[in-house]
Amino acid sequence: MTPAGTLRRRLRAARVALGPAEQRRHARALARSLGRQIAFLRTCRVGAYWSSDGEIDPCPLLQQAHTRRKRCFLPVLRPHPHRRLWFLEYRPGDPLANNRFGIPEPRLRNRRVRLPWALDLLLVPLVGFDARCNRLGMGGGYYDRTLAYLRRRRHWRRPRLIGIAHECQRVEALTPNPWDVPLDMIVTEACIYSRKDAHLG
Repeated sequence: MTPAGTLRRRLRAARVALGPAEQRRHARALARSLGRQIAFLRTCRVGAYWSSDGEIDPCPLLQQAHTRRKRCFLPVLRPHPHRRLWFLEYRPGDPLANNRFGIPEPRLRNRRVRLPWALDLLLVPLVGFDARCNRLGMGGGYYDRTLAYLRRRRHWRRPRLIGIAHECQRVEALTPNPWDVPLDMIVTEACIYSRKDAHLG
């Protein structure tokens, strides 16, 4: 099996290699597909991320959410050493500031922080995935730590977790770690993968 570090480098290179026009086309296709799903249509509070390093851009989907009067949130890094995420409401045009990784995020000053269980739906970035909705992240563990409470819940689960990615980031199979938080669904520009369907099949 390919070591995780090697696999991350290969998959990051694949998504970075996509040209700007193809990136935009993928983002629009994903927005059309996911924008028709009940999981998106029935939600009120959507968490997303600001794309970087070739990640698929959720902004077209966030624009749909704003048009439908949904509330949108972006993650901010909690102060060191927690290595978890808070979420702040975001509207198009709101000022953003780069965090220590150079990723834009809402400014924390005088803003109400939301914890993940205040969201209905969270769009999760990823480096790689398989058809069973297993996720390979960047390796920092921010999302797994932030969402660790979901592994202890048997019934009530919020937010619903949807990974979004380019189809070129799919691999044959990933072996999840004990601390990985499972995704409910993964959507690319080409396909929708459901954990429920994978386990039924």
